[in-house]
Amino acid sequence: MSKNMKDIQFDTVTYDSWKEQAIKALKGKPFESLFTKISEGITLEPLYTKEMLFEKLGEQLDKQVSTIRSLREDTTFKIAQQTYATSSEQFLASIKDSLSRGNEVITIDSRMSFDWDETTLRELAQYFTEYSFKITVQNEQDPLLRVFEFASKDSKGCIISPVPITLANFDQVRTICANTIHYHNEGANAVQELALALALAAKYADEADCFDTFVKKFFVTFAVDTQFFIEIAKIRAFRVLWKAFTSAYGVTDDVIVPIVAETSIRSNSKLDVYVNLLRSGNEALSAAIGGADYFTVHPHDVLTSPTEQSVRIARNVSLVLKEETHVLRVTDPAGGSYFIESLTADFVNEAWALFLTIQDQGGFDTFEQNGQLKAMLTASYEARITEVATRKTSLIGTNIYANPEDELPTVENEIYATVKRLALPFEQLREQYVTAQPKIAILTYGALKDFKPRADFVSGFVNTVGIVATQSGAIESIEEAKKWLAETDAQYVVLAATNEATAELVPALLTVKPAHVLLDVAGKFTQQEDWITSGLNGAVYAGQNIIDKLQAVLQSIKEVH
Repeated sequence: MSKNMKDIQFDTVTYDSWKEQAIKALKGKPFESLFTKISEGITLEPLYTKEMLFEKLGEQLDKQVSTIRSLREDTTFKIAQQTYATSSEQFLASIKDSLSRGNEVITIDSRMSFDWDETTLRELAQYFTEYSFKITVQNEQDPLLRVFEFASKDSKGCIISPVPITLANFDQVRTICANTIHYHNEGANAVQELALALALAAKYADEADCFDTFVKKFFVTFAVDTQFFIEIAKIRAFRVLWKAFTSAYGVTDDVIVPIVAETSIRSNSKLDVYVNLLRSGNEALSAAIGGADYFTVHPHDVLTSPTEQSVRIARNVSLVLKEETHVLRVTDPAGGSYFIESLTADFVNEAWALFLTIQDQGGFDTFEQNGQLKAMLTASYEARITEVATRKTSLIGTNIYANPEDELPTVENEIYATVKRLALPFEQLREQYVTAQPKIAILTYGALKDFKPRADFVSGFVNTVGIVATQSGAIESIEEAKKWLAETDAQYVVLAATNEATAELVPALLTVKPAHVLLDVAGKFTQQEDWITSGLNGAVYAGQNIIDKLQAVLQSIKEVH
């Protein structure tokens, strides 16, 4: 370019100007179709501007940004790679290897397939003198806790447990945890996780001898899901909420509390497991930008049996983020983003309101005991599953772009067996279909260009349960279509044709359809109810609940045969 880039000026575009162009691009669709209502009860706008942000937050914006930045010890996170082993010898060797390859925090779940004998615990305790740790135990009598009989009093780390652990004389070990991961795995959304973290903090603060003792032992855990910007805002929002929480207890100084995070298990699938690696990378980046202090990337095959290679790949995700992306060299990378700052403020307001509701009803214990916690999580989980089943939310390799040749593994990692994963209904239904092996076919009518889009949709629809549908080939006459249907050995047939051809074909096909064949149409039609009265089974169409539809089809096939 002949002109220096520094001298180039770009015209400022107003929101109204952008809106005008957006409406033109929508070609008749309402402008409101660009707004997205998320499960947290917040509506995301298609565009955020500086004026909108200042109008919304005003002077609170500077307070929000400064709070988030002041409540961090460092601009980076520590890599907390979890150790997997089937013997104590392998366990100790794995710890040594991971620490030599970039792991920074000894991360252990006590539920191992070997016993925590004294020899193993003594050797483990030696590592605690040099490295920080994150251990997960089941109760106060967990055998792993005996490691502190041999550990230095200067050991530094945190213990995740269902209830706070009493550990005398270990001043640098945090033992009071607001662990939201369980609620995340039960279906909680970001606002609910934040509110529950505060409710647990209030419960433990009230149980402590004094607030100062409580905050020195307290930390919070989050699972980070695939909703990139939502997870960034969630972590940032917690720091703002924590500042408000400590202020409510009369604390004016900044109190830094560690945020310990990990990749979400609920978004993982046993199908096309390498997609889990992509999910983990996305989740790790959002946690890094959001400001997690400790982060664990689960291996892509964590639902079955992690291997040496998968553990190494998971660890390298964090190493690449820290060493090669440079994103952690920036203080609060998301700070100042109109969208993320607005979303952070929305999460703060919504989570604080829910926290106060929980407190008004008697606090966390009462909220749990009266069934409201379970009801809230169940409603959130069911809404999330519906979004996956109707493809409003994509699970690549599971509810869309599924590979029918994928085989479900028989090995189960018991630690995560009870997680309410979004892919689980598809996996369970696929198992039923693979066992039953029903014959499914697509009756393709007309020219290729006429039937291909709907035939491809139907193919993808049944691929989600591990079935490959055969196709009739291009049929060009009604008589030929009737002959093919009368002679097919398929148990379930879907007609793929244009709207006009479908309307003409269905009445004719229903006159020859064998009683043992279920016939559906691809698409939604106003005549459908009349066709069903005449013997049509139903329809396959976009936005349909895949789980409900294919469960009904399999049940009907079993009843007919």
